[in-house]
Amino acid sequence: MQAIRPFLCKTLIAACLACAVPVQAAPPPMMNIPVTDDNQPASSAGVFGFLDGINRSSALLGDMWGLRSDLSRQGISLEIMETSETLGNTSGGTKKGYKYDGLTQILGQLDTQRAFSHYGGLFNVSLLNIHGNNLSADNLQTLQTASGIEADDATRLWELWYDQKFLDEDRLDVKVGQQSLDQEFMVSADALYFVNTMFGWPMLPSADLPGGGPAYPLSAPGARISVRPVDGVTVLAGVFNGTPLKNDENKHGTGFPWSAGKLYIAEMQFSYPALGSMVEPGQTQPLGWTYRLGGWYNTEDFADMRLDQNGLSLVNPASNGMARQHSSNYALYAVADKLVWRDEHYPDRTAGIFARVMGTPLKDRNLIVFSLNTGVVFHSPFLNRPADTFGIGAGFAQVSSQLAQQEIDNNLYNGTNNPIQSAEKFIELTYQYQLKPWIQIQPDLQYVINPGAGVANEAGRQLKNELVIGVRTNISF
Repeated sequence: MQAIRPFLCKTLIAACLACAVPVQAAPPPMMNIPVTDDNQPASSAGVFGFLDGINRSSALLGDMWGLRSDLSRQGISLEIMETSETLGNTSGGTKKGYKYDGLTQILGQLDTQRAFSHYGGLFNVSLLNIHGNNLSADNLQTLQTASGIEADDATRLWELWYDQKFLDEDRLDVKVGQQSLDQEFMVSADALYFVNTMFGWPMLPSADLPGGGPAYPLSAPGARISVRPVDGVTVLAGVFNGTPLKNDENKHGTGFPWSAGKLYIAEMQFSYPALGSMVEPGQTQPLGWTYRLGGWYNTEDFADMRLDQNGLSLVNPASNGMARQHSSNYALYAVADKLVWRDEHYPDRTAGIFARVMGTPLKDRNLIVFSLNTGVVFHSPFLNRPADTFGIGAGFAQVSSQLAQQEIDNNLYNGTNNPIQSAEKFIELTYQYQLKPWIQIQPDLQYVINPGAGVANEAGRQLKNELVIGVRTNISF
């Protein structure tokens, strides 16, 4: 028994990490849904009619041989987007190599004004097909996963909701249905240009919320309200099911879980210039900014990172192996996006900085207690390339001291000298090249420092730093 105890303890810690950090990601934002003007002729007849506008259309298939025009007359818009990428690590990790993964998104929306002459209503449904392999799980063992589309292979319903606007100037907005919070909350607009997962849905909720929280590729039923009391200030608040999983799974997104626990979230947004602001003739357009302050509170039960029900370390030979349970959990966050430069001769050429921090004082029930993302994004970095984007970003994730203490306990009880987890850091360089209006090619480079925050490999040694390189394509159909 003494001989196998170190193995069992290491397995317990690894299982804890695997359960606490599901792959949560953020897919690239859908490009503008193609809108067809009823006064414009549909694409030329014939199988290859879409080729007439292949250099001008925002979608590869253009009007889809008249289908988009027909749908538009009924108030329906449709977008199909395929994201494909090949990423690989040339150093570090448990093994080296390249992996392919892909995501097909299908988004349909119905405008009630155009369909039924009812102002302010919008039905939304989106589907996902996730395919390929998972580099982070297979090779890297990182907390902050390399790709925002990595997830288990599946075809699933993502979001299904109805949104209704109220009051003058649409100052009140209510959305009900199955929602993915990463589409509205905690978002940095400039951060979404990057490939790494953590520039979308942050590391802290990915690791600490049940199932990683209602974010890609999962979602949860709930209601969200948005209020704009004065121009430049918006308040978002919502209540959602406490977990996006039903009976510990929700493979196809049709489980619609509604457990006893609830997730409450609220966010205040401050922006300048305010919506509708005017620039006087001859006046320089101001450099805008948006600041967000928010927090979430989850009423589910959360397992202790270190102690069992009797107050003993979970790796203590006398422990019953049943983690102490804590009622509820919460975290606070802040997000900033600020434009810092604009070319006075070419206004499309800009530089913006962003930062997002999130933290929780509850170290006993959370794997990650602090996370940070920051970076700078250059739009139109080169003349005559107005749709290109170049970005440099970085991420940081701090592991709870209680988990680190459990690892110290493990070394103490078993006479081992395994590494103690602390923090994981990474930096990313990315470039989005707009080849055609409907396709982007994005080479990407990431360097991970202290992968897994210092997690040990099978030999008990700390993983070496990792260099990850690859290329992504986004194609709008």
